[in-house]
Amino acid sequence: MQFIERAIWFIETRFAEEITLDDIAGVGGVSRFHLSRSFGSMTGLPVMAYVRGRRLTLAAQKLLDGAPDILAVALDVGYNSHEAFTRAFRDQFGQTPEHLRAHGIADPKLLVEPLRVDETLLADLAEPRIVDGRQLRIAGLSGRYSFATNHSIPALWQKFAPHIGHVPGQRGQVTYGVTADFDEDCSFGYIAGVEVSPTADLDAGMACIEIPVQRYAVFAHGGHISTMRRTAYSIWAQYFPNSDLIPTRGAGFERYGPEHDSFTGHGLVEVWVPIVA
Repeated sequence: MQFIERAIWFIETRFAEEITLDDIAGVGGVSRFHLSRSFGSMTGLPVMAYVRGRRLTLAAQKLLDGAPDILAVALDVGYNSHEAFTRAFRDQFGQTPEHLRAHGIADPKLLVEPLRVDETLLADLAEPRIVDGRQLRIAGLSGRYSFATNHSIPALWQKFAPHIGHVPGQRGQVTYGVTADFDEDCSFGYIAGVEVSPTADLDAGMACIEIPVQRYAVFAHGGHISTMRRTAYSIWAQYFPNSDLIPTRGAGFERYGPEHDSFTGHGLVEVWVPIVA
């Protein structure tokens, strides 16, 4: 957990200054991608959204304490103009600095408090096996999510379930939850799908992704599917920071094989994370 704790410490001591994602990743000793993926998995927030939220929360607290000069507050938290500060402030809190100072904060839940690493979410992970995966073509239904909205993914699976066994060119009964196109704002594309043949003529509305040959670290999730977050949290917050393995930005996936009972949510699920070969 130390690299996330170092990153949070760095942000908390410098968020009123000009700091970048590269600066924070450097302090944590990880890549920009690893920091973004881990931070989002653990907190539900993009790194720089947390930085911005902390800056604006400090400004709000100053105004609630009666700071008379709004421009001075803006400068104190890293904004160079009243206009830019007001725009960011309204985006964060839904009200102007002047309105907040006069009437108080409309929604206290929008204040961004200092993060604390939740070690209760850590799970004991078995050492992953290293696999050289084959090329895959996965087709299914897709959506775009963030770590704050990924609770909606089960609804995508519910929508896809009637298609299983009827997708043109389907190969086998294994299902795949593919995560790809990960962005630093913590958004990512997700496909609930099955493997299909290279020549399959897919139905309208079906999404498709070609996953190239790549090497994976394969983690086993043996608990109920509802606790998958703990496994993901532990992979990114604990395993990779302490491993010589380096994750890549390639497409990864959850693999739901015959050991998994989709009706009860019990049974083995494998998490395939692409790594540097």
